[in-house]
Amino acid sequence: MTSLTLRNMASRKLRTALTSIAIILGVAMISGTFVLTDTINKSFDDIFQAGNQGIDVAVTPKTVAGLDGIDGPQLSMPQTLVKQVAAVDGVAVAEGSVSGQVSIRSPEGKAISKGPPNFASSVADERFTAFRYTEGRAPSTPREVALDASTFDKQGFRLGGPVTVVGAQGATRYTITGVVRFGDENSLAGASFALMTTPEAQRATGQAGRVNEIDVAGDDGVSPAELKSRVATALRGERVTVRTGQENADKQSEDLKKNLSFLRTALLVFGGIAVFVGAFVIYNTFSITVAQRTRELALLRTLGASRGQVLRSVALEAAIIGLAASIVGLIGGLLLAPGLTQLFSAFGFDLPSGGSVVQARTIIVALLVGTLVTILASLAPALRATRVAPVAAMREGLSEGEGRRRRPYFATLLLVVGVVLLCLGLFGNGSGGQAATLLGLGAAVVFLAVALLSPRLVKPLAAGIGRPLQGIFGLSGLLARENATRNPARTAVTAAALMIGVALVAFVSIFAAGLTGSVDATVDKSFTGDLTVMATDGFSPVPEGAQAAVAKVPGVGDTTAFRFSRGKVRGVSGTPAVVGVDPSVARTYKTTWKEGDNDVLANLGADGAVVDAGSGLGDKYKVGDRFTVTTPTGKQVTFTVRGLVDEGDFGVLGGGMVVSTQAVVEDFGVRQPGMIAVKFDGSRPAPEVRKEVDTLLERQFPNAEAQTKEELKKSQSDQINQLLGLIYALLALSVIVSLFGIVNTLALSVFERTRELGMLRAIGTTRRQVRRIVRLEAVITSLIGASLGVVLGVLFALLVSRPLEEEGFVLTFPIVTLLILLVLSALAGIVAAIMPARRASKLDVLEALAYE
Repeated sequence: MTSLTLRNMASRKLRTALTSIAIILGVAMISGTFVLTDTINKSFDDIFQAGNQGIDVAVTPKTVAGLDGIDGPQLSMPQTLVKQVAAVDGVAVAEGSVSGQVSIRSPEGKAISKGPPNFASSVADERFTAFRYTEGRAPSTPREVALDASTFDKQGFRLGGPVTVVGAQGATRYTITGVVRFGDENSLAGASFALMTTPEAQRATGQAGRVNEIDVAGDDGVSPAELKSRVATALRGERVTVRTGQENADKQSEDLKKNLSFLRTALLVFGGIAVFVGAFVIYNTFSITVAQRTRELALLRTLGASRGQVLRSVALEAAIIGLAASIVGLIGGLLLAPGLTQLFSAFGFDLPSGGSVVQARTIIVALLVGTLVTILASLAPALRATRVAPVAAMREGLSEGEGRRRRPYFATLLLVVGVVLLCLGLFGNGSGGQAATLLGLGAAVVFLAVALLSPRLVKPLAAGIGRPLQGIFGLSGLLARENATRNPARTAVTAAALMIGVALVAFVSIFAAGLTGSVDATVDKSFTGDLTVMATDGFSPVPEGAQAAVAKVPGVGDTTAFRFSRGKVRGVSGTPAVVGVDPSVARTYKTTWKEGDNDVLANLGADGAVVDAGSGLGDKYKVGDRFTVTTPTGKQVTFTVRGLVDEGDFGVLGGGMVVSTQAVVEDFGVRQPGMIAVKFDGSRPAPEVRKEVDTLLERQFPNAEAQTKEELKKSQSDQINQLLGLIYALLALSVIVSLFGIVNTLALSVFERTRELGMLRAIGTTRRQVRRIVRLEAVITSLIGASLGVVLGVLFALLVSRPLEEEGFVLTFPIVTLLILLVLSALAGIVAAIMPARRASKLDVLEALAYE
């Protein structure tokens, strides 16, 4: 049986190849994800090891669990602690270092990049840094800097020439005195660095009198562990963490891996979708194969083959295809990983990379996933093969759709289970990870249920889709429609593969349109100012001095700075968002009150808070209640609820609670605004005031820009569309897999209908007409899948949007996008039919008529 299986695969090379592609692409995505993220992690491990190589002990600000992510504030310590550490017995050198995000401008005055961050860092002792000077010298005065070699070369800077760096206080012009490399690399994982004297780095990053880390080198004979113990004893009572250099490197690597874990999870989800779609393709292929091999299998049974042998034969074929495809997919993953890096780079997300890292886990997972999915997908057809009776050898063929009367009942049960899982994920009280798991599992079960029910929908859908085609193409359209409905089960499974990809694309499109509409509605409703000032990249903070400078422009009335942070409140899940506002906020931002009025916002003081009624805080606390917040700086701050605003009223700002600027600066450590709202006083024409504000920002704060409400809505929409484009690109893999499924099904159908096609040619059907019939059949199949996908996407959007309505989410259906999706699906069907259509048209008439 084994040799027979191998001969069968060898004789059907095209079918084997097309089936393998479905698994190859999915496995390539999974293995490529692991290779990419492992490579990124290894790159950062090397960076952190190099950066801590000469450090015996590192002192850093103590972080708060859950509030130490990449969106937290820049934590710092008083610079006076450096002297305390230096005085510890056994300390040879103690040095405070400063680092913070800035914007380095090109010689033309533009931002040097939209992706990788720019940093200002203090010059460090050679023992404490991996930066090495390749040209020039270290800066020694406040107006001197050294640049990393990558930035220096790419931007065309020259030694002794000028460079502008925009920091917390605005733009400052420096002279370039040196060029550095980080170890053997020209840059640090793509980031750009401007090295400055410590006082200047403190000024540029808004951390005067403070440091971010204290690096310590010990005397000879003092071990890092012993030195750590002594330093920790000396700093007892301070909010700091003391580690050895090695421990500090390990902690930095661990934190980064944690912060980037979402990337691996997201990419694996897309890889899983592709594999899931591939399972439908494999199932359909083996179903058709078993049906076409009815005589062969029946003859084997007649000759004495047992059911077990037949089952093992089909399962062996699936295992060989799965394993071979997994190996090719694993190799493809190595090639795909750099492609993913370039994809993210094209969308403004630059990731570090080095030599590709392939761990044993990657190999094992890739081979297991591909092989097991193939075997499981072929299991039902394999079991069906064992039920082929010897008498079937006398029959022409056996439809793979026979004997499935219980399927609708089972599918209905699955549909109910899937909807329940979705509801539990959306409305349950589980963690974010649990909710995501339930949603993913529920969606998969719903897809499977609809695929099982779809054979009953094929005939009416094919009739509706095929009728216009029949009207346009006549007999070719009629035959294509009849071919599509000849075996509803086969057509349904083929369409189901495309249905999944289209459903997800439709859902994402609807959700993005709703998000854009929600932001637009909130901006129109809430922002009453004339301008908003934000960082040009859309997420960095605005320099501290920008608000005061803009306020001095003639014609500007009120300015309100918004500062953003997070906190932890006992009894409230997650980390509620915190927005710090100025007393003038009521004149630039409209609020709808449940309890309280605008005077509350103007008089919050150090301990007052306004709470969003729709947030977890609003569910637990009412006006007059007191609650304690743990801030990212480790402080325990008690606030009194002074007012409640409508659900989602501060949703566009991400706020669960609103506090004063004083509180968010002093207690949460956020000094730079995330956004500034500006309202004109009417004393000058608005265009003149706008022009002067633009000139001011371009001259003093070039990393910030002013926007009207319409411009703000467009910029937010552009950011959403950029993310949407990235998701589309990642979902494209599952759509490609489904198209190979259509190719496979059509190719096998052409093989199955050889005699029929020969008859059509014999009675006068031209080759062109044969190609058209096959293409139109592909179009009908594609549109059936796309129609079901759009309907499912709409239903998913309706379901998911329900709990978000309280947060101000406005469900919006992008009708044009959905129609374009249907048109693209039809075009994809035509593309998928190219090879099968050509093959069908080239059949020799006499050979086809004699075919059995």
